[in-house]
Amino acid sequence: MSFLDDFLVRAALAGLGVALAAAPLGCFVVWRRMAYFGDATAHASILGVALALALDLPVFGGVLLVALLMAVTVSAVTGRGYGMDTMLGVMAHSALAFGLVAVSFVPGVRIDLMAYLFGDILAVSKYDLMVIWGGSAMVLGLLWWRWNALLTATLNPDLAYAAGIDPRREQLVLTLALALVVAVAIKVVGVLLIAAMLIIPAATARPFASTPERMTLAAGAVGGVSALGGLQISFSADLPTGPAIVCLAAVLFVLSNLGKALIGR
Repeated sequence: MSFLDDFLVRAALAGLGVALAAAPLGCFVVWRRMAYFGDATAHASILGVALALALDLPVFGGVLLVALLMAVTVSAVTGRGYGMDTMLGVMAHSALAFGLVAVSFVPGVRIDLMAYLFGDILAVSKYDLMVIWGGSAMVLGLLWWRWNALLTATLNPDLAYAAGIDPRREQLVLTLALALVVAVAIKVVGVLLIAAMLIIPAATARPFASTPERMTLAAGAVGGVSALGGLQISFSADLPTGPAIVCLAAVLFVLSNLGKALIGR
């Protein structure tokens, strides 16, 4: 029996892989106030699931394709009579609805929609684990490669232009990274909870971080603790794992803010 034959080991590694990629990326989501964008991309991924099942493609590929199309489309139509939040709302919920309807029309395929909406981390296979860690490595590599440019474009677009950095290009890099995280996280926490794993660890780390680098490291630690702790709580109390992970992250967020308030006094 190999190390990865234990489903709990696979689940723990899957949760840790998603947390290590989602939490640092979530810092940029918080800094840029892109929370709704992340949520909309996650909602649209259900359409990617339907597309993958209909064309007999890997779910990861279908979700990644739709997430990227969603981001490019929103960027293209924003500012043409509608605000960003309006277009995100229309496209996210429309894609979710069409995805849910399309899944019911896929012939000969029966799927558990709850697994895609709220995650099914305990059913992660060795192939899923490879996809999760491969995608997470790509996200972390992308953030490391473009760190200075991303940070400059986030803090001050005018300064970025002066330094020869195109903020729109860096926005595209973040969009690609966000699509990758959504594609790898759908198996772990599901469509409806992906945004929480992006935002809550970063928001938890923010009160105690004095530099952007420390905030990303702290967010990764919070995300890892949430994933592993939530998995343990779920297994011990027989609770749904994805929601348990997010609930623990929310508790850590509350404790973080209480601790900051006590320190401030």
